[in-house]
Amino acid sequence: MPITNQQAAEHVFLRQMYADPYYPDHVVDRGRAILVRLCERIEAEQPSSLEALYAHTQAATEEFNRLEAEFEAAGSEIETVAREVIAEDFWCVASAYGFTDADVEELIATRDW
Repeated sequence: MPITNQQAAEHVFLRQMYADPYYPDHVVDRGRAILVRLCERIEAEQPSSLEALYAHTQAATEEFNRLEAEFEAAGSEIETVAREVIAEDFWCVASAYGFTDADVEELIATRDW
């Protein structure tokens, strides 16, 4: 299902991670796919409250938690730069769907990275 929200569709997820050879593209691709699926779920279910949005973003954050092992296996990790890039993209998703008052820490509250 293609993303219909223009702002989300035009956003290049994890751009800074793709630009840094420390992060293997094949693993970053999986992270990008998590964010795309998040957009698709938001569009399909249209959460009407921050709590409903947080349920979606925290589930996606748990997918990133599982992705950490793949980064490590490829000689990388979700460290400070990656954490900031990922968190920023979660906020961009929330903002694109009208949740400009979302708390970025709450968006990714289930993170273990």
